[in-house]
Amino acid sequence: MNANPDVQLPAVSVIMPVLNEERHLRGAVQAILAQEYAGEMEVVIALGPSTDRTDEIAAELVRNDPRVHTVPNPTGRTPAALNAAIKASRHPIVVRVDGHGMLSPNYIATAVRLLEETGAQNVGGIMHAEGENDWEHAVAAAMTSKIGVGNAAFHTGGEAQPAETVYLGVFRREALEQQGGYNEEFIRAQDWELNFRIREAGGLIWFSPELKVSYRPRPSTRALAKQYKDYGRWRHVVARYHEGSINLRYLAPPTAVCAIAAGVVLGALVTPWALVVPGGYLAAIVLGSVPAGKGLPPKARLQIPLALATMHMSWGWGFLTSPRSLARKVIASRRPAVRADAEAR
Repeated sequence: MNANPDVQLPAVSVIMPVLNEERHLRGAVQAILAQEYAGEMEVVIALGPSTDRTDEIAAELVRNDPRVHTVPNPTGRTPAALNAAIKASRHPIVVRVDGHGMLSPNYIATAVRLLEETGAQNVGGIMHAEGENDWEHAVAAAMTSKIGVGNAAFHTGGEAQPAETVYLGVFRREALEQQGGYNEEFIRAQDWELNFRIREAGGLIWFSPELKVSYRPRPSTRALAKQYKDYGRWRHVVARYHEGSINLRYLAPPTAVCAIAAGVVLGALVTPWALVVPGGYLAAIVLGSVPAGKGLPPKARLQIPLALATMHMSWGWGFLTSPRSLARKVIASRRPAVRADAEAR
């Protein structure tokens, strides 16, 4: 909210890439429209080729509130959706929200204040995973624990400070236009890749625990495995094309996959002592799930080790098997679509 009524708040564009989000889209948009923010606001939903009732729900939202608009995203790919929404939007502050993300009531007001206070090009906060059933509660616990995701502040929290990347993000439009928007070659990890380019250009990325977005985890083991395999394989692509963008936290999952696989093979063929490695990993995630699951129902707590193993092994396997053909023209073919559109205005 605006503490000084004489100070005009900047107008804000909220962009949403959406595909098959009938379960959460209405709630996500309602959380945006209910923001405690006195400035002008618009919501631009980029619609992919959904096979559920997403388009119908989006049309209803447009009819009910003149601030809501839609643009097509025939590719269904997230970075293309984001760029289409950015080009269709018009305000100096751009807020990214996913179709299954729920903003806290003062999210936009706080983000705008932090942009002003810090001079950052992008600010973001905590990806607050919340489940709606036992499995999702287990995944949420895994995703917000250090044994699950390491020391990533936007998962586990921490002090306000400069960051490599943040969850979703609230951007100054000029930063997006300077970088040409999201790189559409990156089907995943496009946030990390964009934030890397902003930092390389001298911009500041700022994390603050004041900002919180509720996130709905994947509803099944299979969906979670695919999500994390894609994270791993595309994070490897970022590492290939941006030297210095990798650190030990990102190497931990592929290292664990190799060590566990070697332990199982050697344990079966050479010596049972080699099974200490996979056995030790299993013991670690079981013990680590105890504090992570504090306060959860017993059925949810029992599933946390499975969620942890799925996340670690899938991410590691995706990183190790990431083919060089992925985004092989990522540098040469990146088109500054957002910048070109801005110059035409």
